[in-house]
Amino acid sequence: MMNQNLKIFFWSLSAALGGFLFGFDTAVISGAEQTLQKLWNSSAFEHGLTVSIALIGTVFGALFGGIPADKYGRRASLAIVAVLYLVSAVGSAMAVDWYSFLIFRLLGGFGVGISSVVAPMYISEIAPPSKRGSLVALFQFNVVLGILVSYISNYFLQNLGSDAWRWMMGVEALPAILFLITIFGIPESPRWLILKKGLTEKARSILMIIDSSEADSVVQAIQNTHHTNDSSFKNLFKSEYRKPVLLAVLFALFNQLSGINAIIYYAPRVFEMAGLGKESAMLSSAGIGLVNLIFTLIGLTLIDKFGRKFLMKIGSIGLIFSLGMVAYSFYTDSLGGIKVPIFLFLFIAFFAMSQGAVIWVFISEIFPNEVRAYGQSLGSFTHWIAAAVISFIFPYIAQTFGGGNTFLFFALMMVLQFVFVQKMMPETKGTSLEALN
Repeated sequence: MMNQNLKIFFWSLSAALGGFLFGFDTAVISGAEQTLQKLWNSSAFEHGLTVSIALIGTVFGALFGGIPADKYGRRASLAIVAVLYLVSAVGSAMAVDWYSFLIFRLLGGFGVGISSVVAPMYISEIAPPSKRGSLVALFQFNVVLGILVSYISNYFLQNLGSDAWRWMMGVEALPAILFLITIFGIPESPRWLILKKGLTEKARSILMIIDSSEADSVVQAIQNTHHTNDSSFKNLFKSEYRKPVLLAVLFALFNQLSGINAIIYYAPRVFEMAGLGKESAMLSSAGIGLVNLIFTLIGLTLIDKFGRKFLMKIGSIGLIFSLGMVAYSFYTDSLGGIKVPIFLFLFIAFFAMSQGAVIWVFISEIFPNEVRAYGQSLGSFTHWIAAAVISFIFPYIAQTFGGGNTFLFFALMMVLQFVFVQKMMPETKGTSLEALN
């Protein structure tokens, strides 16, 4: 049993390395962006494109990530992601001009987008129901870990002279190579093998490792799944899939309407708006990364015990309170700037253990086998489009309407999220993927 559990954990962790590279790739630019602006004498527009080009790639990677996952398989798609990360890291580090740098960063963005589709889906399809939540949540934990490691890496590489930025960008090649190697040590998704290739016995042998007592019944359940050879994105919008589509889109939208990416991307700006000095603002921003990691781990340990819906209820209440208190602080100034970081740390804690831990798990569970790849793609695409829009407009909104109104809006969105969780969100813990649909 221990050997069996270790195998499943290794398979899941191997796929979740895509999340580590996801986090590393999106955050590593922070250490190099000022140097790059001076190096290429970039205008404000050009520099904005330099920083955001990977996010643009992410949106398109998420939109089309379901296609290779459905056509070529989950494992092959993860290998494609690993190659994209590797080429992006080496190419960005060796870029000879601004245009080549943009191209290689765009490729990395494609990798991020595709990995946010394929990795959670793969893990959900090879994990036993009793452990599926915590194993899929490994992906989010690795995202947060990747962000922290990129900050640490940038810190140690910053004093390597004028080419320090090349080392910052290029060091990502090491985990990318590790990711590519580990992918060759994991099996294909048994659900994809049966539904797309008809390789029932090969799938059965994998399911025997996952849970020998349930292997035959899972094979039968997969075979009973509605199957169509006309597999395409348009099938996702048939009336029979209306509910999971609505759940995925709303869940992804609420994830970003909490303000999470705006707060992470603009943390120093928010703290300075609250009256903290620049040095204190930067220190408080580093604290956000640590709190995010700790409470993502807590969410990972609780998700299979208490369930997805329970974590979302508790998280929504905590987010309403913490965002409301941040808004109150801006409105009254009576609590002082020092209180804003405390309430934002509280916000990050509640977000990490609820939305952060649950989103990729829940979206990977709610779609039937025959459209899961495209459903995961839709949920991820919605998430990244909302992240891009909110991150883009946040500075303008905060400056125009003030901190109080901005954070009050986020708090009100979390009130709506609580209603969504209470009235619409199903509990998915401990149930097989086939029984959920």
